[in-house]
This record gives sequence, structure tokens and C-alpha cells, in this order.
Amino acid sequence: MPGDDTFTRRRHGRLVGGAGLTGAEGGRGAWAGGDPGPGPPAAYDWRPMAGRYPNRVPDHDVRLARLREWLNTGLWFLPMVWAFASMAAALALVAVDRRLGGDDPSWLVFGRGVDSARQVLAVISGSTIAFTGTVFSITIVALQLASTQFSPRVLRTFLRDRATQHCFGTFVATALYSLMVLREVGTPGVEVPGLAISGAFVLIVGSVFAFVFLVHHVAQSVRAVSIIDAVASETRASIEANHPAAAADPFVGAAAPAAPPRQVIGLDHGPGVLLGVDEDNLVAVARRHDCVLQVVPTVGDFVPTGAPVVRVHGDTDVPAGAVLDHVGIGPERTLYQDTAFGIRQLVDMAEKALSPAVNDPTTAVQCLDRIHDILRRLAPRPLASGRYGDEDGRLRLVVPQASWDDYVHLGFDEIRHFGIGSIQVPRRMRAALDDLLTVVPPARRAVVESQLGALDRAVDRTYAEPDERARAMVSDLQGIR
Repeated sequence: MPGDDTFTRRRHGRLVGGAGLTGAEGGRGAWAGGDPGPGPPAAYDWRPMAGRYPNRVPDHDVRLARLREWLNTGLWFLPMVWAFASMAAALALVAVDRRLGGDDPSWLVFGRGVDSARQVLAVISGSTIAFTGTVFSITIVALQLASTQFSPRVLRTFLRDRATQHCFGTFVATALYSLMVLREVGTPGVEVPGLAISGAFVLIVGSVFAFVFLVHHVAQSVRAVSIIDAVASETRASIEANHPAAAADPFVGAAAPAAPPRQVIGLDHGPGVLLGVDEDNLVAVARRHDCVLQVVPTVGDFVPTGAPVVRVHGDTDVPAGAVLDHVGIGPERTLYQDTAFGIRQLVDMAEKALSPAVNDPTTAVQCLDRIHDILRRLAPRPLASGRYGDEDGRLRLVVPQASWDDYVHLGFDEIRHFGIGSIQVPRRMRAALDDLLTVVPPARRAVVESQLGALDRAVDRTYAEPDERARAMVSDLQGIR
């Protein structure tokens, strides 16, 4: 157990190094927030970072990304928007009715008495609440099916589904709108707010259509191909965002600092997954302190409390808060800066399909179809080097990145291991690898050829009969015709 001094808390961070770490980190213990020595600590400018570098350094605001992910994966946000909008609309239409005097006999408005108006609004609100309960039950069943049949990680795709969120919102809005109008019925100045009650009729009709659409949508969304396509589509978007085809990287090949770091900044709060880093702001911090910041974990790695997050190479300490504010930590991986997570989800679904309890190799082949497409898109692209510099051309930030070899091994190793016994899996995998060899640059051919060799050896070990072995060696884009 490290001594108490090793993990003493400071205002901006945690002491790491010394007895708590080994190697480069343990060689030079440092306050994560910088030890100012005798006298008062130096004042730090906490104003927003200036000096953006849009032509060279990406701008990933990790705090905004966390907020966006929280809102997108929450079933509550859009329904709440609908709820507040419906209440505002109810108040507005009642005000219009009051200004017009109410009880307008026009065919556009409700033309019955107070009792009828109350009964209609009560029926609308009650039935819509029942709708909402049914929708919630359907959604929970869909989530359970997706989790057990495919992978728990694809639940994020369901939670982000805007159609389901809007349907929830329609039902909630109809119920709240009707209740808001109901409380105005019989009040002085507008005995029967006819225009507002007609609005309730419009909403209930919309709710019926939304309910029918939702049943259809959920039935379609739990199909294997729909889930696979949703994950693949999000992965393709991540590729375009993080690995643009025409990207120019002036710092590619720049070596990371080899000397021991002056300071090691550790995670000073609860553990989590590294979701991403805000590159341009970290470059600005490094330039301000004339140092090089080296991020330790790769995006997608789990970071325990107190573990090294950033190494500082330079002559001065950097306040930990200035660095950790631009490092995103969350409960689970996302595709924001983690393209590999999309491939991981597809591999997980393929493995689930190949398990003895499911035994569905065709679904695994469908996952291989999308993995093939994703790797084919990545093959000719210049992958991000993770080296970023300032406007003077000096290296300021090093972020570890997944390599082409990492993507290929992630896409094929586990599926080959679990699916080699189903003849269509090695056939489809061979077709993907053969095609990748036609588009991959010469420097990236080695890992693809290695995968073909591993596939040949696995087929030789698995298929004893010569004719079966020969069929398993065939390249087939459909797996087996």
C-alpha cells in the first residue's frame, strides 16, 4: 500500500509517482497539480483557451461531447422538449381563445358545452397515458431482445434512436396538453376554449399515427440487419470525422519524448473510460507552459483512479486542472473519437451469433460484410498519427492511436477463432482479405497477408476431409452460395 504522501490531494490534482508508480513515472515523483514549493502558489489564468489551430489541430470539446452523448442516449430529453412545448402551446391557444371570446362556432373549433369538453379532454389525457405505458413496455422488450440476442453494447444504438424518442414525446405532449387545457375549461372569460380543444384532437390523432408507426419501427429495428447497419453507419461517420481521406499531417513520424517526464498527472476522480481528448486546447496548454504533453491511455482504455493520464515533458509543472479539463472520462466507450468501438460492436454481434446457444453463422457473415466495408474505407486513408503541434511547428501533444494492424486484428482474430468451424465464415473472411489486398498500400499489406496465413492454418486444423478443406479455402463474398 503506498504511503499517505503518495496520494495526498492538492487543489488541482493528485501526487503520483514515487512509491505509487514504477518505471518512468516512478523515477520522478511529482505533484499532479505542480508543487510550487515555498510561498504562495503561482496564479493560473483560468480564462478560456485562446489560439486555436483549425488547419492543424482538431477541436474536440470533450465537455460538449459528454453533454451531447448524455442527451442523445437519454430517453427523457426529447420527450421533455415535447412536454414543455405542449404546455406552452396549450397556454398560448387558451390565451387566443380568451382573446376571441371563446365558444367560436367555427368548424375549426370544438363547439360543445363545458361538460362535453371536460369529458373529451379527460378521455384524451387518460388514453394517451395508457399509450405511453404500452410504448414503454414495447421499448423495454426491444432493449432486452437486443441485449440478449446481439450484444449489450448495442443498447446505446437503441437509446439514440430519435424515432422512439419523438413517439414518446408525442404521447407525453398529448397528455400534458389535454390536462393544461382541461384546467381552463369553465374559467371566466373562456367557458369552452374551442380552439385549444381542437388542438387536443389534432394531437390525439397524431398520437394514434405515432403509435402505429412505433410498432412498425420497433419490429424493424430488432432485426439483425437493422442493428448491424445502424452500428456500421455510425462507424463510417466516425471514420469520416477522425480519419478524413485528404488529411495532411505535418507531424506524422515525429518521435514522442524519450526522456523521463518531469510530471505525471493522474486521474483524481472516479474511474472511467477515456472518451477522447480536446487536442487544440491541450496544445494551447502545452505551448503556454513550453512543454510536450503525452497522453498515456489510448482512447477507449479504462483508466482507474490515480492512474497516469498525461506525462509532462518540459521544465515547468502544469496545473492538473488545466489538463484534465480537456480529457474526457465517461462510463462507457463511444464512437466520438473511438472508431475501433464500432468494429468491436460488430465483432461482439458476430461472436454472439456464432455461440452454440445461437448458432447463426449467417448473422456473423453479415457482420463481416460491414467489417469488410469499414476496413476497406480505412485501408487507403492516412490514419491519425496522434502528433499535434503549435503554429510555430513545434510538437506539443502526443496521443496514442490505433494502428492499421490494430483495426485488422480487431476485425478478424476473434471471429476466426469462434467461427472457423462454420464453413461460410472462413470463406467470407477470405473474400474480405483478398479484396483488402487490392486496395491496401504496400506498407500495410503484411498484416493482411498474415491474416490469410492464419486463416489457412486454422482451416487445416479444423477440416480433416480434403473436400471440406478445399471448400473452406474458397473465397466467397456470400460465405456460401
